[in-house]
Amino acid sequence: MSQEIVEAVRDIEREKGIESGTLVAALEDALLAAYKKMPGAARHAIVEIDELGDFRVFAVELPADIEGRLIEEARERKLEELEALEVETGERSHTLISDDDLDVDWSDVPEHLIKREDVTPENFGRIAAQTAKQVILQRIREAERSMMYDEYVDRVTEVVTGIVQQAGDRNNVLVDLGKVEALLPRSEQVDGERYEQGSRIKAVITEVRSGTKGPQVILSRRDPELIKTLFELEVPEIADGLVEIRGVAREPGYRSKIAVESHAQGVDPVGACVGPRGSRVRMVVSELRGEKIDIIPWNPEPARFVAKALSPARVREVFVDDETKEATVIVPDDQLALAIGKEGLNARLAARLTGWKVDIQSDTEFAQAEAAAAYGGANEGEEFTGRCSAVLSNGKRCPNEALPGSRYCGLPAHQALALQDGNGAESADVPAVADDPAVAAAADDLVAEVEDDAPELATVEPDVVPQLADAEQVPVGIPVEETSAPGDTEEHPPAA
Repeated sequence: MSQEIVEAVRDIEREKGIESGTLVAALEDALLAAYKKMPGAARHAIVEIDELGDFRVFAVELPADIEGRLIEEARERKLEELEALEVETGERSHTLISDDDLDVDWSDVPEHLIKREDVTPENFGRIAAQTAKQVILQRIREAERSMMYDEYVDRVTEVVTGIVQQAGDRNNVLVDLGKVEALLPRSEQVDGERYEQGSRIKAVITEVRSGTKGPQVILSRRDPELIKTLFELEVPEIADGLVEIRGVAREPGYRSKIAVESHAQGVDPVGACVGPRGSRVRMVVSELRGEKIDIIPWNPEPARFVAKALSPARVREVFVDDETKEATVIVPDDQLALAIGKEGLNARLAARLTGWKVDIQSDTEFAQAEAAAAYGGANEGEEFTGRCSAVLSNGKRCPNEALPGSRYCGLPAHQALALQDGNGAESADVPAVADDPAVAAAADDLVAEVEDDAPELATVEPDVVPQLADAEQVPVGIPVEETSAPGDTEEHPPAA
């Protein structure tokens, strides 16, 4: 071997970025293996290559006791390797161990106890030349694979841009990243997206595996990190740290919500992400193939944050329970469907973004539930709130205070409900109106007035009255508007 070959090997190391001396050491190991296959080869030998490119083979002779100890240690190491391989593969190995094949390590043996002898074969130059080419090419490939693995394993969770190479059966898509081909499996693809061959796509590196053919990079288009990186590329305020993305909730292919916070006074986080005329968020939506994005201002107060997270729906009230992390959200009746979203998508994303369990109710549902909890379905021992239990036609509870000993306020229409409850109620938990002389007198006057205005009501059978109450309707003939007190003209006949 000439000095030109050694220099060429070292040039290759520099060009490929391989550690200095790696190929030379590999070449020495390959020449030693070639020497041991020759007839009459020494049991222990070593190959050395000097600066001029000359190589020599030296036979090593060790003392008998030291040699026996080293062979025993080498045998134990080999057995441990085979046992570890059996555990990994789950298959039992039947490999025969020969002392001649053991890799004996005599590096710790004192130099004065080792005897060396030059046993370089005469025709070893031809063997060395053939072996050098094979070893160099093999070690270069191995070194490049190791370097690529080390490069990409540190880039996990990073967004990369690649070119689609193969997208035939839609199960797996191959993406060219330049130095390596990455895999976009079916489970990490977004429903509805089509990946045409030759098109550019952005994806997140989720995993890097080491394989026999080099590192295998796994990509994802469903990872929420993709949205974060896209906004960092499009919004300078996020890249500079003025605006921070505090959370991302994503339903790939349909809708996403991001919570943003400003760290600089005078910087609107939502406006910075939207951009002039929506140009910035439009670029992100385009890269995500039309996926809708809601940008929510982050708020440390849970109630306000939950209310904003249900955007674009309008929220009227939010009741939070800090212990269970549950939030009850009250929305107008016409906003209920919008707050829940298609198949519960909007509510589900809001819960993921805030980390709170969200229960959405309409005004009517909440008012009825409140009335049932306070009066209708009350158990013994429950505290009476003192508020009128009548439900107005708009679905809300009457805001007036109930009269002493009654569940209803002093409005004639609501006192008529008290009369119905008194005639048809079977429970003694609620005091009867007639128990109070003043209220009873007012009720008698009201009944007389009703009989004068609507004689047909007086002929109603007693068992019909409870049926009217169960139907949650005011009996026909009760004069509501004529007998209403001044200032109560905005009240409507109660629905219950």
